Amino acid sequence: QVQLVESGGGLVQAGDSLRLSCAASGRTFSRDYMGWFRQAPGKEREFVATISASGGSTYYADSVKGRFTISRDNAKNTVYLQMNSLKPEDTGVYHCAARRGLSAVVPNTPTEYHYWGQGTQVTVSS
Repeated sequence: QVQLVESGGGLVQAGDSLRLSCAASGRTFSRDYMGWFRQAPGKEREFVATISASGGSTYYADSVKGRFTISRDNAKNTVYLQMNSLKPEDTGVYHCAARRGLSAVVPNTPTEYHYWGQGTQVTVSS
């Protein structure tokens, strides 16, 4: 059974940093895109960042570009999201996602991912 388990969320002040981790089990994702999405109350789930199988290519939403960094350790089957200069609008539940199989385009919508974690809450106070 495939599981993605996020950790590292919490309550921080604006300007602080957090590092999220997502540990995968039940299947290796070393050949697949892995990404992060977030969902604020009353809003749709939105793309945050994704990383290619090798880790050589990364893509970000405009709202987090320059502040967030996605990385992965395929030996540990884990993906990370380093979040710096956090803002109140970054508040939400952050979900890790993994795509099964190749993609001709950069997957940046929820429907392009096949496995999801339960999420970890990030709250940024002003």
